[in-house]
Amino acid sequence: MKQKDLDLFKDLLTLWLDGLMDRAASTVADLLDSVDHMSDPLDRAVLDAERGCKLRIRDRESVLIKKIRDSLEDIEDGVYGICNDCGRDIAIERLKARPVARHCVRCKTHQEERERLTNNGIPK
Repeated sequence: MKQKDLDLFKDLLTLWLDGLMDRAASTVADLLDSVDHMSDPLDRAVLDAERGCKLRIRDRESVLIKKIRDSLEDIEDGVYGICNDCGRDIAIERLKARPVARHCVRCKTHQEERERLTNNGIPK
């Protein structure tokens, strides 16, 4: 991969990470600053549901943060854009669509097919 492409992905991933970290910080601040003096049980239930939804979103974002950090580390190590399974280059178009991709389209398709066939080991 060309250095200009690596720089582009590094900038993109860094901006994405900064945005996610800002949202995480604001969520924590909101949760710590909120005053819960609601006497109405329905208002309390709505607030609790909204908090639960926010926390689930932030939990999913924490997984994405780890993937972004791993991708930034891969850039530094010189292995960004190389498929973890076959060792071939991941297409630039795929990385533009999913900058944290760790598998080429072919290997990811095979992985998803195996997961579908085994149902991730979860019985129906």
